[in-house]
Amino acid sequence: MKRRINKVLDFIDLHKGEEDKKKVIENITGAISFRGSNLWILACAILIASVGLNVNSTAVIIGAMLISPLMGPIVGAGFGLGMYDFELVKKSIKNLLIATFVSLAISTIYFYVSPFKEAQSELLARTSPNIYDILIAFFGGLVGVIAVTRVEKGNPIPGVAIATALMPPLCTAGYGLALGNISYFFGAMYLYTINCVFICIATFVIVKFLEYPVAEQLDLKRERQVKYGISILIMLMILPSIYFAYQLFVEKSYTQRTEIFIKKEFTDHDYPIIYEKIEYNSKPKKIKLAFLSKKFNHQEIVDLNKKLVEYNLLNTQLIIQQDTFNLSNDVLKRINSSKDLVDKKDILINSLREQLSEYQFNNEQITNESKALFPYISALAIGNYSYKDGQTTKIIPIVLYQSKKELDREMDKRLKSWLKIRLAKDSIEVYKQASK
Repeated sequence: MKRRINKVLDFIDLHKGEEDKKKVIENITGAISFRGSNLWILACAILIASVGLNVNSTAVIIGAMLISPLMGPIVGAGFGLGMYDFELVKKSIKNLLIATFVSLAISTIYFYVSPFKEAQSELLARTSPNIYDILIAFFGGLVGVIAVTRVEKGNPIPGVAIATALMPPLCTAGYGLALGNISYFFGAMYLYTINCVFICIATFVIVKFLEYPVAEQLDLKRERQVKYGISILIMLMILPSIYFAYQLFVEKSYTQRTEIFIKKEFTDHDYPIIYEKIEYNSKPKKIKLAFLSKKFNHQEIVDLNKKLVEYNLLNTQLIIQQDTFNLSNDVLKRINSSKDLVDKKDILINSLREQLSEYQFNNEQITNESKALFPYISALAIGNYSYKDGQTTKIIPIVLYQSKKELDREMDKRLKSWLKIRLAKDSIEVYKQASK
């Protein structure tokens, strides 16, 4: 039995494949400084990440994270704490602060001069950290430090750079500063701080576990102070993130109940939805919907709003948008901000289908009918002309016809009357196409 246990322990032993400790410390110390090339690489990485967040490109953001040198001073601080090398800790924190201020300055300038100010989904994802971000930072940090202490570095390092995501929160904080949005700034800086602290703590754990040499012998009181300081820092990071995680859970639960409401009250009744938007943070909360063809009267909308209580959707207002022209602007905004190409296409097709069906004309069919009624007409074409009349958009059909001879006044009047009835329009404009 003891032999089996020894085999298991030998199997998971972290000391196997470990790099020489002195060499690891030299590498860590060398990666701390932000001077010369490191500073230029950081500046370029920040600009790339800012562009990626600005245009909502995940691939560009990942590229920026891969070339970022920000992990150096964070891991250095963890090593310094684990070895009680407070000079290394001070140097690491100093360089991390330099890197942070440089990054904030560059991203703020970029977003200030950028013509695109809209907050994209990749950017918004970095403004509300929660407990899951702590888990990602801690375990990502563990993997990174284990890889750093190996002879064979392997593939984990790029993955750790992506998972721990230090660059995007800094760029998001710069975006918040550029636009004067304090909530974005503090939310992003909190996420950045979480990542830094828990990568540092993960490093501290591995350094202690691998028994790196202590640079300075501490008395029991000083050692206890270090441990208390780390514990307090952990609590300061964890408690707000638990609150944010709870808020996320509440929002997800609300969204699920909303989906059930929409399914049972609309989808199950075969009412195709072309537009759906949930405004969770508004007061009251709002569910905005629009339908392909179904029209609801005032009483039906009132009854549907009353049903919200049955689905535990309290303090919520259902808004059904039935104005086609006003709706189209909202739909196009949603298309422009969506990441999913399939969703974009489906939203666009569904939202315009009703308008197209109302204003399309079968030119060939109408031409054939007109020839039977008006023998002199040889060809006919119809199109729509739209114009603004105050706040209202009006559309008038324009008819062009070719005729073997000039129509007299009576025949022209009959043609216009027939076209009004045939096209079901109150007013139309009819013109004879000039001969070539």
